[in-house]
Amino acid sequence: MNVLSASRAEASTDAPASRRVLVWDAPVRVFHWLMVLSFAGAYFTAESERWRMLHVTLGYTMAGLVGFRIVWGLVGSRYARFSSFVRGPAAVARYLRALLRGQPEHSTGHNPAGAVAIVALLVTALAITASGWASFNQLGGEWLEEVHETVANLMLAIVGVHVAGVLLSSWIHGENLVRAMVTGRKTARPEEGLRSAWRSVAAMMLVAVLGFWWMQWQIAPAAGGLMDRPAAASKPHDDD
Repeated sequence: MNVLSASRAEASTDAPASRRVLVWDAPVRVFHWLMVLSFAGAYFTAESERWRMLHVTLGYTMAGLVGFRIVWGLVGSRYARFSSFVRGPAAVARYLRALLRGQPEHSTGHNPAGAVAIVALLVTALAITASGWASFNQLGGEWLEEVHETVANLMLAIVGVHVAGVLLSSWIHGENLVRAMVTGRKTARPEEGLRSAWRSVAAMMLVAVLGFWWMQWQIAPAAGGLMDRPAAASKPHDDD
């Protein structure tokens, strides 16, 4: 009888460790999926003059989102802060070696390899938007357009590596990381979970993005749809 009681006590002690707790706050999740939408939309409309307005709008959206993520990475919730997941080269190499052996250490937040991908994505997104803005405002020649396209392709490659890493980690750890970025919940000890999802911040970010899109839509007709920049030579002249 005592043995049975002890077994039940041990089971109740171990049970909390397998609970699903809140790890990703709402701002991180909304940022993530808005970035996916913005980058995919901007990438697939890059070669179309007809969809130039959409391409430019999504590019500016990416810039705003990255700016928000940098701020939230400094003052946000526990697992959103860069200090909680950005590690040095040694930690990244150690994690990758363990991953190749199929025995990586489980991370409640981002793992060291995922952190590298996130930082790389933020940096390339800034480079894309900066080069795109300069090119759109005719601050450089064709070389700047080539830089813009090259960095966009680089970001696409990083996205591919990141997705592959997420799928591999999900398989090894037996945890659906894609679903976790939707629900915000992962398997961890109860004390490791977040107390607040910060939904109000996520709502304000979403309202800001939708408001920006609406503003772009409103000014598009007056700006010629942002499809073609009117050349100075196209203005009518009086040949007297």
